[in-house]
Amino acid sequence: MGLVLPTIEAYQVQHLPIVKAYADKIGLVEAINQLVPTEMAIDPGTIVLGMILDTLSGRSPLYRLEEFFTHQDTALLLGKAVPPEVFQDDTVGRVLERLYDTGTMKVFTACAVRADRVFGFDKRYVHFDTTSITVYGDYLPPEEAEEQEAPFRITYGYSKDKRPDLKQFVLSTLCVDRAVPLWGKPEDGNTSDKTVNNTVLSNIATFLATHGVAPGAYIYVADAALVTEDNLAALGDTLFITRLPATYNECGRLITEAVAHNAWAEVGVLAHTKPTKHRPGTSYKASEGEVTLYGRPYRAVVVHSSAQDKRQQQRLERDLQTSQSTLQTAARTAEQQEYFCHADAEAAAATLRAVPTAYHLVDVTVEERPIYGRGRPSSHKPPTIKTMHYRLKTTVKPDAERIRGGKTRRAASCYSPTCPRQATSPIVPVTSSPSTKSNMGRSKTMASSRIRSL
Repeated sequence: MGLVLPTIEAYQVQHLPIVKAYADKIGLVEAINQLVPTEMAIDPGTIVLGMILDTLSGRSPLYRLEEFFTHQDTALLLGKAVPPEVFQDDTVGRVLERLYDTGTMKVFTACAVRADRVFGFDKRYVHFDTTSITVYGDYLPPEEAEEQEAPFRITYGYSKDKRPDLKQFVLSTLCVDRAVPLWGKPEDGNTSDKTVNNTVLSNIATFLATHGVAPGAYIYVADAALVTEDNLAALGDTLFITRLPATYNECGRLITEAVAHNAWAEVGVLAHTKPTKHRPGTSYKASEGEVTLYGRPYRAVVVHSSAQDKRQQQRLERDLQTSQSTLQTAARTAEQQEYFCHADAEAAAATLRAVPTAYHLVDVTVEERPIYGRGRPSSHKPPTIKTMHYRLKTTVKPDAERIRGGKTRRAASCYSPTCPRQATSPIVPVTSSPSTKSNMGRSKTMASSRIRSL
């Protein structure tokens, strides 16, 4: 009788065992089972872990988990051998309903607290941001749907995914220690970041206290939506860092002054990753100043980025061509016009000199064009001038000073941290790009707490 070997099963688990190890370390399954009691044959913590593994595997959307786990080693990924049939859509749906009944924020906070206790996150910097999640389909408003009490409204709003044709909802998060979320909440699809910021600021001290963070022991970091009169007032004595939008005149003024004074302090390279051939290292230089917002002074730091400088050069070249083309068109039109009065010609020259262009100048002179009488002129005396007409002679030339300043301003960002200089560096890299442009080109400005905090 020959030896019968057991069937060898092979699975492509890829990175999912690492996800399972982190889930075990923070006690994810146990935390959910404590908060979400059920009488189901399979515990809700295992179902949630299965949904997490499915999501991080790259599958989308989140459905047909039964098919997914048919080709997975459940004993390895879930800690016990589980038949794929337990992940049918009805079971998963019931678990999701139980999570909602318990309170998704309650469940999320419990998991975040466990993770914080295990890994000891650095909570000195608390980052707030929102993102829009687009959806497909016709979602009825709560008043028209069967379920009147909806946790948030799926509707049209400002799409950060560049899909204004789709409905969406907004997810707001508070993150610490390099984008680890401690708090998150879904919002209506048309919710303004400025409004959400104000709501978060009203509760952030109480929330962070549950994580052992005392008031004033953290720095609040947010994007430009933080800069409103109400939000700045709500911050009180809280230290914060944000980007001042280019729509504020103080942003343009400070960048202009930094470029004009040319007193930059070299900061160097801040990135931890090594530069490559196609992605060279970015160096920074900074200039500190002060801005006044709603009657209160704030510390401000203008930051020049070498990478931003290179990216903006192509844009600047296009703007230079547009500037030159605009002025040349106006100049050609003016040169074709003939004037019968010197005063009219001078007035037209003054108007042409005032044509607004960003990077070019035009020299305009008035030239006389004599009109002679009829007949052959005499060879013994000069021809008789019957009347004098006038035309404009133009020369378009680049404004070297403006171009030089424009190159620097386009690579400049202005940050204004309220944190004391000895506590932290005033230079805080920000990945988000501004959505508005000032008359000086692309710029970013960050504002923070009162000058007295320095």
